[in-house]
Amino acid sequence: MLTKLLLTLFVIVIAFVILRQRHRTDAQARLTQTRSATSSDQSGNKPEVTPLAQELRTGAYLFVIFMVGIGAALYYYQWQDDHTIVTVTLHRDNAAEPVTYEVYKYQLGQRSFTTVGGLTVTVASSERMEIEGIAD
Repeated sequence: MLTKLLLTLFVIVIAFVILRQRHRTDAQARLTQTRSATSSDQSGNKPEVTPLAQELRTGAYLFVIFMVGIGAALYYYQWQDDHTIVTVTLHRDNAAEPVTYEVYKYQLGQRSFTTVGGLTVTVASSERMEIEGIAD
């Protein structure tokens, strides 16, 4: 999961650098065109940004902030769900009492799990496994 996050951040940084470079190149080209077209006017004023361009820029920034916020919230809720502690009870044929373990939800497998304490348990085919605390 960390590699996906780092890869996404890397792509965003590369896209930002490319767009920034393109913007600088376009600005320099416009500046040379403006200077050559109005060589007699030496006021040096920057070209005005149209209201539509300003609104689009603001909308783009808000969209990026919204998407990053939604992604962070989804990642947090997934992490929170994965770190829910569930109770696993193993019923063995030859044992009178069932054995109970506490397990993080993301540590559950088909026939094995790792407890909160770090003990790896493999469930035999003759054992019955009950899981309490999963609301899915």
